[in-house]
Amino acid sequence: MQPTRNRYSNRGATNQQADNVPPSGMNNYANSDTVISFGAGGGNPSMGAQSGNMVSSGSNAINPMMHDSSYHQSSFPQHQRQYSQHAPSSSSSYQDQRAIRNFLLLAHALSITTVMVFLLHLATSRHAPFLHFIILSLIIGSFYFCYYLVTWILRKDASNREMKVISDAILEGADEYLNTQYWIVGYIAFATAVLLFLLYLFRDRINDNVSEVQLGFLTALSFLVGAFCSALAGYVGVWISARVNIRCAQAASHLNFNDALRLSFRGGAVASILATSMCTLGIMVLFGISSLILVSWGGLKHTDVPMTLVGYGFGASFIALFMQLGGGIYTKAADVGADMVGKIEQSIPEDDPRNAATIADLVGDMVGDCNGSMADVFESLAGEIIGTMILGATLANKSRMVDSSGYLYFPLAVHALDVVASIIGVMLIKSRSDREDPLIPMRRAYTATTLLAIVGFFGISRYMLYTDIAPQAWWYFFLCGVIGIIMSYLLIYITQYYTDYKYAPVKKIADASVTGAGTNAIAGLAVGMESTGLPILVISVSLISSFYLGQASGLDEFGGGVFGCAVASMGMLCTAGFVLSQNNMGPIADGSNGIVEMAGQSDQVREITDRLDAVGNVVKAATKGYAVGGSALACFVLFHAFLDEMSAILGRAYNIVNITQVEVIVGGLCGITMIFVFSGWTMDAVGRAAQEVVQEVRRQFRDNPGIMDGSVKPEYGRCVRIVTQSALKEMIRPAALALLSPLFIGYFFRWVGSQTGRLVLGSDAVAGFLIFSALTALVMSTFLNNAGGAWDNAKKLIETGYGGHGKNSLAHAAAVTGDTIGDPCKDSAGPSLSVIITTMSTTVLTLAPFFVASGARVALEQ
Repeated sequence: MQPTRNRYSNRGATNQQADNVPPSGMNNYANSDTVISFGAGGGNPSMGAQSGNMVSSGSNAINPMMHDSSYHQSSFPQHQRQYSQHAPSSSSSYQDQRAIRNFLLLAHALSITTVMVFLLHLATSRHAPFLHFIILSLIIGSFYFCYYLVTWILRKDASNREMKVISDAILEGADEYLNTQYWIVGYIAFATAVLLFLLYLFRDRINDNVSEVQLGFLTALSFLVGAFCSALAGYVGVWISARVNIRCAQAASHLNFNDALRLSFRGGAVASILATSMCTLGIMVLFGISSLILVSWGGLKHTDVPMTLVGYGFGASFIALFMQLGGGIYTKAADVGADMVGKIEQSIPEDDPRNAATIADLVGDMVGDCNGSMADVFESLAGEIIGTMILGATLANKSRMVDSSGYLYFPLAVHALDVVASIIGVMLIKSRSDREDPLIPMRRAYTATTLLAIVGFFGISRYMLYTDIAPQAWWYFFLCGVIGIIMSYLLIYITQYYTDYKYAPVKKIADASVTGAGTNAIAGLAVGMESTGLPILVISVSLISSFYLGQASGLDEFGGGVFGCAVASMGMLCTAGFVLSQNNMGPIADGSNGIVEMAGQSDQVREITDRLDAVGNVVKAATKGYAVGGSALACFVLFHAFLDEMSAILGRAYNIVNITQVEVIVGGLCGITMIFVFSGWTMDAVGRAAQEVVQEVRRQFRDNPGIMDGSVKPEYGRCVRIVTQSALKEMIRPAALALLSPLFIGYFFRWVGSQTGRLVLGSDAVAGFLIFSALTALVMSTFLNNAGGAWDNAKKLIETGYGGHGKNSLAHAAAVTGDTIGDPCKDSAGPSLSVIITTMSTTVLTLAPFFVASGARVALEQ
């Protein structure tokens, strides 16, 4: 009997043969000698090269339902270019060398910018030059450390050509999405910057030395710089992750667990450390420019400068909102579509190459978890640094400090510490044996990073926050920072408890799956709601403790309390680089697991990538809890920065908002409602996009029965294009709601106030909107993130054989349904809400002057 020939058997076809393949997707690849793939992003010099024979035409018969490597040898659809699967290794080496050179150029450019910032500072003010030198030197060092990591990563083996075809397809899909999204968002950002400039031309002047044109220019420039840095941080996250996943998969194929672990973690560290450094550098660039215009030319004090930087945080938040929304919709639409048809209807495994949505799913991991999360944390860092600088400057002025530089630059020094501590933590990641749980070396490194952060925080607090006015103040503020560090530690482990399948909450959902999808859904909702309790308690205790410690500092009582909360937020974020590296590890491990599955590697290889993937899911969920806590503190800091800005605008103290005013209650009610509507629109966007994916995958299975037996390959490119178009279209509506709602509330009640003689009513109403919406988003985000993570890991627990069940069991089908419900919760709506908290705060902070009726300052002075 003649053996059945694998559709991937003979691979000696020319490009001319490939070009003759009809695009209908009905081709029988049992008789085709060509493998068609996505072209690699940016163009591969080997495109169109003729491949060599790797698999004999007389290969044994295969069962495509089994995970046999002969079935999983990869082929991909035509999309823009066609080329042979077997690209020469010299081409890959050339591409890697070019990528290394490009990253070195980026490091050089950023370092030159850093040096120019220092020279500008010396030329304009000479204010705390030694402190600037230390901070900027550490930033330069971090850029070249990232270059070292990139070089170390890209020199690792990536020669497996089966894996490279898959990796290149993921890379091109991510590039196609990002290029389209960045053009769209770039135009919107530029138009917003122009609008900000024009608006500032019509604001009331609060200082005779600074013109409206100068303020408008600085605000628009700050917005564009913040938007650019946030976008670059997200792009680098995808750029490095798409290049690491194949190397992680290759290390696993050599059964080198330690290399696979370090590759996935160090790949995540490149973008996280670069983002932290760029955030600090961007603020210092703008601080130098603003000092030149406002201090050297305008005669203002240095403590007045941070108020002009609020546009930077707004720009970072603006971009982060679109990155997180678009990426979240993309990744979950592809994931839900792939799971519903593949797992439930066709009973094939995750990342099975017969599923047309597989490549779109793997692309979604990059653009959602890397691009979106990077921009999210970047904007939180930017908001908290600027807010803390404003509060520190205000406290220094109220306390009549002779030298305010320590309180002004304190948050910049803390994030220089973050870079150093995180770099050391990243280098400590190493498994002691191949059987060690990957979470254990990460916990060891995180503990070491935390201890280093505490020691460094002690030194920075003593050096920068000591003042003769209150000699013990630095000690109280150091304790506030320790509270923030402990808070971050607790939030991470509380989130792990509710989302890791080692613990009772996830096991409860798995047990409920035995009786069907309904009880699975009920148990997941219950776990998600319960999981909000401990995090909110930890955040509340941390806020009130740091406030009381700040009040006891001996400085201005209220200002010291608020600054104590800001210092706690700095403490929480002084390990942000390491925590974000853990988050970025998740999509890298997920992508490498998908590559291994599609390339048909052995069970031993899959066991390594499965372990990394499982840990990646846990740390991603934990990072979401960390991000929510950071957003909560950022909201508090930025809200009080808003109050300080209003005080400067009005020329009198603006510290209390009367929530008994009906207009403030209405503003708060609108804020609460906006969070629910935003969440609903985001999840609806995922659902609509997923429906299109489901229909397309079903169509391909229906029209091409040969997909299941391996004689016809799926058209992956159609799903990628469907999800790209849907995500970019669907992100506009919820983003517009979040950005325009506070503007509408502020302007509407400003008009009402001008008609009734209450000139600050617009500010009062928008303050109510801001605080109520932020608190609602905090609880809602925690619920959605943890419920989704618990549903996901309950499914994974059942897949391990928990309770005598496993894949393709009824309990597994119920768990897949729960996971499908949880997907838009944990990766779309939940993370987007944490961005919303900061975005609304920076929007209100930037536009605060326009919520006050014209002439309010003059009227109040009279």
